[in-house]
Formats: sequence, structure tokens, C-alpha cells
Amino acid sequence: MISSIRGTVLSTALDHAVVEVGGVGLAVQATPSTLATLRVNERADLHTTLVVREDSLTLYGFVDLESRELFTLLQTVSGIGPRLALAALAVLEPDALRSALSEGNIGLLTKVPGIGKKGAERLSLELRDKIATVPAGGSGAAGTEAAAQSEPVREEVVEALVSLGFTARHAEQAVDGVLGDGADGRAADTSSVLRAALSTLGQRL
Repeated sequence: MISSIRGTVLSTALDHAVVEVGGVGLAVQATPSTLATLRVNERADLHTTLVVREDSLTLYGFVDLESRELFTLLQTVSGIGPRLALAALAVLEPDALRSALSEGNIGLLTKVPGIGKKGAERLSLELRDKIATVPAGGSGAAGTEAAAQSEPVREEVVEALVSLGFTARHAEQAVDGVLGDGADGRAADTSSVLRAALSTLGQRL
């Protein structure tokens, strides 16, 4: 398993970054909070895990060890694959996810797109005791800069949501709702808008 990578960030997108390691550009899937810490042409140090499928090899990266271990732990539950595990970490910070699993906070867990009430109950039941084995630590995610204008952000987030499997109409409605709120100035921040939109869409499922 590729457990970590260190290299120069060549590019970033809403759901992944390309990191050059030994002359090879590696596409690394990541959460908005992890991507927000990366800067093009600067060095990245990421904890990673490689998911092997018959038709693909997908590398997932995390800014801290705790997030990677939670990502792995979530997938031990039947029906939870890499996409849902990453979505859970995109919507919930590690501390919030820990609390939700250990306390059986079904309402919080169902905010994750693709996880319904039964799935949330199963997650809590199966991981309640195991969550303590995951090393705790700060997320390490740096604060993001809200420098982009809302329209470019809207287009980028809608595109990312569609790539995750949501319809364009639902994606647009969710993003417009978030941008309309404009809470505490986060509306112009791409990663915050994506996180909030995912949470909104999760409530509709």
C-alpha cells in the first residue's frame, strides 16, 4: 500500500490534486478541507491509501493520519465504499464524525449524501467500539481564503456535484441555497460551499 507521498503540487481541482513524485504525476482524490491546504508549485505531504479495483487504481490522500484511518475504518462496514467514506469526511470533520459514531447521532450521520437512516444506524452499531482505536489528532487543515467570486465558485461546485452522481438540477438548487445564505462570509469559498451543498443534498436523500 502507498501509505504516504511527498512531492510538488502540479494542480488542484474540487475533488483531487495532482502531485509530482519522482517525476510522476499522481492523481490524489481528497476532501475539500485537505485540498484547501495545498498550493500549486509547493510541496505536499499527504497520508494516503490506495484502493485497488479490477478496472482501476485510485489513490486517496489526507492531510492527517486520523482522517486516513477513519476513511479505512468506515469501509469495514458493509455497503460503505471509498466514495461514501470520502463523502463522510467531506461533510463531517474528524472530531464530529467520531462523536456521531460513538454517540449514535443518526441525524448527523444522515447528512452525508448516500447514507440513510438504516445505514447510519449500522455505522454507529458496528463502529461505536472500534472508533476508539483510531488515533486522534487535529485535522491539520489550514483555513481557506475566500477570494473567488460566487459565480465561478457556483459553476465549479455544481460540476463537482454532478461528477459525484447528483443531477444538475439538484446540484444547482443545493449550491444556490448555500450561496443565498452567505453565512459568515463562506459563500465565496469553494471548499465551504461544496461541504455545505453535500450536507444539504444528504438531508434530501
